[in-house]
Amino acid sequence: MNLIEIYSDNPNPKQIDIIIDVLKNDGVIIYPTDTVYAIGCLSNSSIGLKKLLRLKSSKADKLILSFIFKDISTLSGFVKPYTNKIFRILNKCFPGPYTFIMNAQTKLPTPFQKRQDIGVRISRHPIVKSILNKLDIPLVTSSLHDKNKIIKYTTDPKLIYDEWSHKVDLIIDGGNSGNIPSTVIDIRDAEPVLIRKGKGGLF
Repeated sequence: MNLIEIYSDNPNPKQIDIIIDVLKNDGVIIYPTDTVYAIGCLSNSSIGLKKLLRLKSSKADKLILSFIFKDISTLSGFVKPYTNKIFRILNKCFPGPYTFIMNAQTKLPTPFQKRQDIGVRISRHPIVKSILNKLDIPLVTSSLHDKNKIIKYTTDPKLIYDEWSHKVDLIIDGGNSGNIPSTVIDIRDAEPVLIRKGKGGLF
């Protein structure tokens, strides 16, 4: 059974180790974030990325993906240098329910070389933090959408299991999630531009 239940407030380290093992073996996982449930894999796993692309039925250079990082200091290998003003914005909003569109480094890992920008997240969710604290690389991730376009996001992990258990390597049940996605802000230029108002407040 590829379902693991974790108490979100105090993740069990042994359960986190199981998740890490799945990820390091090119697994694709579904997991809770501080917004909605997400699907993802290690950003350096070519096999995991191929699985993810098949599941999302898209090409790597067109799929809407974000990278979830451990902290701001780990962004440098993926985004171009940014100003002190941008740092203050990131420092104010992270960790939290935001996705920032940033200018990508010229040498992103395969298969992201063609991307000129990437979505950046740092989640405050205890499970996500526990996973990333044991990794040296970010997760590449996409929000888990519901088939029902009115509902848009599945919030019940049991329903997620029914739909996805035969498609992914592991589903993490961290309890019911919210159904409001992250606030998306473009900070590639001098002034931030709101792309989508979500869970994160405006600053």
